[in-house]
Amino acid sequence: MRLGINLGYWGAGMDGDNLAVAQEADRLGYDVCWAAEAYGSDAPTVLAWVAAHTERIDVGSAILQIPARQPAMTAMTAATLDSLSGGRFRLGLGVSGPQVSEGWYGVKFDKPLARTREYVEIVRRAMARERLSYEGAHWTLPLPDGPGKPLKLTVHPERAHIPLYIAAIGPKNLEQTGEIADGALLIFPSADHLEETAIRHLRAGREKAGKSMDGFDVCPTLPLALGDDLDALADVFRPYTALYVGGMGSRQQNFYNQLARRMGYEQAADEIQDRYLAGDKDGAAAAVPKELIDSTTLLGSVERIADRMHQYAAAGVTTLTLAPAGFTLDERLAALRAGTAALERSGLA
Repeated sequence: MRLGINLGYWGAGMDGDNLAVAQEADRLGYDVCWAAEAYGSDAPTVLAWVAAHTERIDVGSAILQIPARQPAMTAMTAATLDSLSGGRFRLGLGVSGPQVSEGWYGVKFDKPLARTREYVEIVRRAMARERLSYEGAHWTLPLPDGPGKPLKLTVHPERAHIPLYIAAIGPKNLEQTGEIADGALLIFPSADHLEETAIRHLRAGREKAGKSMDGFDVCPTLPLALGDDLDALADVFRPYTALYVGGMGSRQQNFYNQLARRMGYEQAADEIQDRYLAGDKDGAAAAVPKELIDSTTLLGSVERIADRMHQYAAAGVTTLTLAPAGFTLDERLAALRAGTAALERSGLA
């Protein structure tokens, strides 16, 4: 099992430390450094900056938002980053959510599975430097009855095949991801529930495409906090969990709330959402069960984290992406080094 690191969103208050964290991950032998985007910092700019200041670690978008860019633009960005980084780019895609898609980008959040499938097909064709021609329900290239003609990407990516990941949560999205992508980006993964909530759906998609899980990268992100007081460590992540389970999306369409339900936290998911949407963010955080936090993060000593890593590897994880917590740079670096020490102790390195 390999290790990755997720820097999250640039602009979240620790920007000055993020490059140092990425450089330390590079030195320690982490496999990939991911950066996110929503409606603040964009991922490609951050990844170009990180790639320019590191030597070996891959850089990946987790995620580039599909409603933010035409597919041909995404192919251009991927090819450019792969070329500039010397073949170290990984393309992660996702449909975002209805609030961001419609409120920020002005793109209707409808038929996300069909849109993702068409988007991936166009991106792959463009990155392969085919003359771009496509007829679908959502995109048609070139536009009919106009001056447009099929064009070919002029940039040569460093590699013939840039790894393509999709952020997936729901069963249908996971199955399609297994079918059309090279890897899956997962969030709030519980090792105890990973087979039922994710792996079996990914496997079904692989089988539909006539493939096995061999070579497919199962890549969940887990916050990591080092220390002896598990209750205090869990409390650090209460606002984070409450935000996603309670406040991401609407009451009718919150993918993270639905995931918590599939893991057996139906009553807690109701309460967290009710409190969060009523404006009681502190109450929502207090309603998050410690068990939910502990099962979807890495908390405690190096030995305890190593044991948890074994559980994730046994569940089918191939790249474990860490989000090292800390209020200072030294604390984040210590958590990062703990991840490496735990992997070595586990014997999975």
